[in-house]
Amino acid sequence: MLRTPAMPNAATPPVADPFARFQEWFAEADAQEPDANAMIVATVAPDGRPSTRAILLKGVDARGFVFYTNKQSRKAGELAANANIALLFYWKSLARQIRIEGTVESVTDAEADAYFASRPRISRLGAWASDQSRPLDARLTLEKRLAQYEAEYPGEEVPRPPHWHGYRVIPRSFEFWQNMPFRLHDRTTYTRTPDDGWAIGKLFP
Repeated sequence: MLRTPAMPNAATPPVADPFARFQEWFAEADAQEPDANAMIVATVAPDGRPSTRAILLKGVDARGFVFYTNKQSRKAGELAANANIALLFYWKSLARQIRIEGTVESVTDAEADAYFASRPRISRLGAWASDQSRPLDARLTLEKRLAQYEAEYPGEEVPRPPHWHGYRVIPRSFEFWQNMPFRLHDRTTYTRTPDDGWAIGKLFP
């Protein structure tokens, strides 16, 4: 059931740190949504065409939002040409969404190694077997490649492929959207300032 909260108290100032506000909203979503860490990621192709896909958030702190992927994928190629990126979190049970815009940087090799090692073995082997975003003639081809790497790495130790890495999204803006009665939604924005602080504003619904 859609939860429609009461109107916020206009006298209550918004949380000063957008990361702290994100963590508060995420904790509530994580208690109710099966995939609260699912986010829509938008990138831009060299010809200006946008593309989107759902990806799982794998880490967040004051530095930014982290996800992992194959560096040979379409999104990685687009990010190599244009580091601008947008994220969208939507939690239907809370009637909330968060929009984030920024740029990406690579995580460290140590971070990528640590997260890769935490994945299930079959997922690690799949990172070797998949030429992500490339044409696939038949499912059997992927299954054969997976079997090949299962034979090559028979134990629990599976090294991280050189083409598999992570990105950290460094936000320059946030928008926190809360559904309100009669479509009088509450929209709070955070925009990064030159001194790395945050300017807080409101938008008409």
